[in-house]
Amino acid sequence: MSIRCQNARRAVVYSARNIPTQYTVEKLKKYGGDERNKSHPKTKTRKYDEAARKDTKSYLVQRNENTNDKRLNGNGVNEKANVSVNGNSYPVKDKRGSKTWEVKPSLMANNTFNPIRTIVDEMKISPNPDKPMISLSIGDPTVFGNLPTDDAVLQAMKDSVDSQQYNGYAPSVGYLKSRQVLANFYSCPEASIEAEDVILTSGCSQAIDLAISGLCNPGDNILVPRPGFSLYKTLALSLGIEVRLYNLLPENSWEVDLQHLESLVDDKTSLLIVTNPSNPCGSVFTKEHLQKILTVASRNCLPILADEIYGNMVFPGCDCPSLASLSSDVPIISCGGLAKRWLVPGWRLGWILIHDRKNIFGPESNAEICFNELSTVPGLNPIMPSGAMYLMIGIDIKSFPDLHNDVDFTQRLVTEQSVFCLPATAFEYPNFFRIVVTVPEQMMMEACGRIREFCLHHYRPGSHDNNALDQ
Repeated sequence: MSIRCQNARRAVVYSARNIPTQYTVEKLKKYGGDERNKSHPKTKTRKYDEAARKDTKSYLVQRNENTNDKRLNGNGVNEKANVSVNGNSYPVKDKRGSKTWEVKPSLMANNTFNPIRTIVDEMKISPNPDKPMISLSIGDPTVFGNLPTDDAVLQAMKDSVDSQQYNGYAPSVGYLKSRQVLANFYSCPEASIEAEDVILTSGCSQAIDLAISGLCNPGDNILVPRPGFSLYKTLALSLGIEVRLYNLLPENSWEVDLQHLESLVDDKTSLLIVTNPSNPCGSVFTKEHLQKILTVASRNCLPILADEIYGNMVFPGCDCPSLASLSSDVPIISCGGLAKRWLVPGWRLGWILIHDRKNIFGPESNAEICFNELSTVPGLNPIMPSGAMYLMIGIDIKSFPDLHNDVDFTQRLVTEQSVFCLPATAFEYPNFFRIVVTVPEQMMMEACGRIREFCLHHYRPGSHDNNALDQ
């Protein structure tokens, strides 16, 4: 029985216990008094009894029991206590057989697992006290204050609050006029939509949650990019859905390994997730590559969840068409939000996609700085991004013999240099780490310098060759 059902049952029982009641002489004697004993703890029930007698529709409930909820019949056999209601006798349940408390987590709770939180929480982080901490791990562009939210955005929110028109419950799919704005923005000759095709959500994360839970059943499997955003796996596993990871190729600017992708499809595959621009890679697929992905989806009759939260957040010279604008037959569920482009991740406003009019990332200087600085660091292999907020860096882990893996690498980097990057194991792609490139330029330069110092201290060229000879 669920906790909610148990609570409801207790409420019913509690209400039943407060029905106006007459106690037998045996019950009163148990407390050492009679019906006239004013000190008896149940004396107050006489008032209810009198009220009950005045109400011709009241039920007369009489309970016969001893201290053990049982009594002896004429044959000396234990007999359960009874409750008499208007002359009808009903047995009272023996309380001695009642269950003890045993509240267990649900299957969904047991299956919920966040790789990023698990890895980060278990990292033994102790920054170098001689150096100020620089965190390049969290994908929140507002952390450092160098990218303030635009005044027009703040004023729009203030005007909405001051209007007093939106304090009540909104329709479950969002206000019609807001959905119409979305429809107008999304619509193009190749992919026209109406307001009824739009659902507003609590951030892009809820949009992803609704898409997965709405299209997939327990026992199904979904195709998720590796490296990829960990939320897909967290949500799917909690619903009993298998996650199959298809590879992205770092040597091809993180394009999809299409052959590997298609090899994972079977009759239980219910959804393909495509993230473009990519988190954590910062890559942007070309139009031609997106069309190849659509061909695989069409051939296998797979709908696509297009995570386009970073849509149009691309560097000069790059183009990022939506998947829906390229599809002729594959159904696309596109998820987006205000969080990244308009620098308000805490507002949790999903499905609102707006042009980057203020050019919040500027001329991609941080990405170039980071890529150029770390490209010359022995043992590291950064891959130049084309959009979003991230840059992935490969680690030649064999050249760092005292560092076991990317988790150890990033953990020690914090301890020695107070620079926190996210290990790519969190994205199912070991021996890489992810850097957020939205920090102030001077801070990025400082962080790159510290990473260089760290690597030079631990780098042992040819150490893996020596180990091979030793073996």
